Amino acid sequence: MRTKMILGAAAAAIFISGCADMNMSDTQRRTATGAGVGALAGAVLSSATGGRAGTGALAGAAVGGLGTYIWSQNMEKQKREMEQATQGTGINVSQTADNQLKMDIPSDISFDTGRSDIKGNFAPILDRFAAGLRDNQNTDLRIVGHTDNTGSDAINNPLSVERAVSTRNYLTMRGVSGSRIHVDGQGSYQPIASNATASGRAQNRRVEIFVGERQR
Repeated sequence: MRTKMILGAAAAAIFISGCADMNMSDTQRRTATGAGVGALAGAVLSSATGGRAGTGALAGAAVGGLGTYIWSQNMEKQKREMEQATQGTGINVSQTADNQLKMDIPSDISFDTGRSDIKGNFAPILDRFAAGLRDNQNTDLRIVGHTDNTGSDAINNPLSVERAVSTRNYLTMRGVSGSRIHVDGQGSYQPIASNATASGRAQNRRVEIFVGERQR
């Protein structure tokens, strides 16, 4: 069944990528290709996790087809502001390959172990972040919660979503439209360090925030 899913997504990716060569603008072509690649990546992830992380090929296609983001002066300004606001906190602020602003927020800043309520030292950082988002209305946000592998999926999966939702709710209370924000939880399925050590597990308990400015 998993093999069929991957093969089906691969076929979809090839088909969509092929269609991208026919009578499309550059932006449409990149978006269509992204959807196909996303579908394949989603199917692989679904297969690797037994279908438990995300919704497989369809979720991958949706993410891949979100569109092409631009890196504008507004995005550069927001990146500099967040680098200043998070200096010395352990939060990493970067520009992704597809022109999104990415913030990696470790759990010692954002949430206590096993909890989804925002810690006091995370609040002023989100306040500064919300101000930048209000100044740049042409952006989409994606907030992704993660856990380490301690405990079961029944605990980790909803906890990762609850952390993303708490972050979204905080931002909306400070004037950021909820319609701009997509939340997701990946449980323990996307570690960035080994879960065999306490320090590695601490790195894996995190929230990631992505901001992309849409082409006008």
